[in-house]
Amino acid sequence: MPHAHLHLDPKVREEARRRLLSAKGHLEGILRMLEDEKVYCVDVLKQLKAVEGALDRVGEMVLRAHLRDHVATAHERGDVEEIVEELMEALKYR
Repeated sequence: MPHAHLHLDPKVREEARRRLLSAKGHLEGILRMLEDEKVYCVDVLKQLKAVEGALDRVGEMVLRAHLRDHVATAHERGDVEEIVEELMEALKYR
């Protein structure tokens, strides 16, 4: 859909950015942990869970914006089927 773009409130956009930077930090930490044979498995699992949580929250934020700004107005634009298929394609990887 070439005309579509990311509609995020500036506060939401900043929160998403902050969460992704946090996830990036956790991922970098996990990579370092994997180089140390003394690291406890549960500590790695906790870091992985933190990354998953951050990514899930950002995904929820973007999905909410998409539903509000694109899906809810699809009928008015006449592209309901395209929007539904696009969203189904994106969600099948969850």
